[in-house]
Amino acid sequence: VLIAIGRDACTRNIGLQTIGVKINEKNGKVPVNDEEQTNVPYVYAIGDILDGKLELTPVAIQAGRLLAQRLYGGSSRKCDYINVPTTVFTPLEYGSCGYPEERAIDEYGKQNLEVYHTLFWPLEWTVPGRDNNTCYAKIICNKQDNNRVIGLHVLGPNAGEVTQGFAAAIKCGLTKELLDETIGIHPTCAEVFTTMDITKSSGQDITQKGC
Repeated sequence: VLIAIGRDACTRNIGLQTIGVKINEKNGKVPVNDEEQTNVPYVYAIGDILDGKLELTPVAIQAGRLLAQRLYGGSSRKCDYINVPTTVFTPLEYGSCGYPEERAIDEYGKQNLEVYHTLFWPLEWTVPGRDNNTCYAKIICNKQDNNRVIGLHVLGPNAGEVTQGFAAAIKCGLTKELLDETIGIHPTCAEVFTTMDITKSSGQDITQKGC
């Protein structure tokens, strides 16, 4: 049984209305611009309280650090809320970084994207004979930007560790060509991202017959 309860934003009784800070009446969260500034110029909001942003502790820490640097250190760096690696630590982990496919289509248009995907079989599953078509990997590439990877998704063992490493590459402008040129570590689950050649648009079968 998976219970995803979420969090309540307790903003209605802390005096925000007194100084004119607007909140989303549906969920109590605070809308901000790309510098975490509310509708009241001298009031900023950070972390889970933000409307439409990720409820992740490392994101809040990073956003707060960058805000302090902008306010007091002369910096202009803003928090990147798109290329955020995250993992669901279910028994079979799911990790992602960047855009989900649906949002990428909304943002860039389906005709401008190429989606590569595959099922894969972790080596440690071969001895117990676990299903060789349970794990899944996918990357979303922007064809108009040198096939830059704008979304990475993996369902499989150690997805958190896999995602964390690729997140740095995505921040550096990872492209499909660079992935293809990367030598994989055999036999790891992460290796699958260096050998992906089937696109969703092709309709080809992605089931696996061996490791």
